[in-house]
Amino acid sequence: MAEFDPDLFESLRLELRRGSLVLAVLSRLREERYGYTLRQALSDDGLEIEESTLYPLLRRLESQGLLTSEWREEEKRRKRFYRLSAPGEAMLAALTTEWRAIGASLDKML
Repeated sequence: MAEFDPDLFESLRLELRRGSLVLAVLSRLREERYGYTLRQALSDDGLEIEESTLYPLLRRLESQGLLTSEWREEEKRRKRFYRLSAPGEAMLAALTTEWRAIGASLDKML
């Protein structure tokens, strides 16, 4: 088997993962969560995500209208809770359909 460049692999792996993270975050935010519990839920499902990746992604998805957020005090700390908006739910449904179609095609090819 031919060797491959591990740096190139890492770059391509991250590119492949980037779109998957959007779908994963949207799916986990059907239930209201704050950042830490969202990271835990993703991790429990086998998808690790760094805070430095998660929080900018949450802000971007909110600015795109796919999430809503609210600051609340819980356990004597202010926490920002996120949840899918109505457009976010519609987008999740559309992206899920697309993901499944791409997955089925890739399964045939691979």
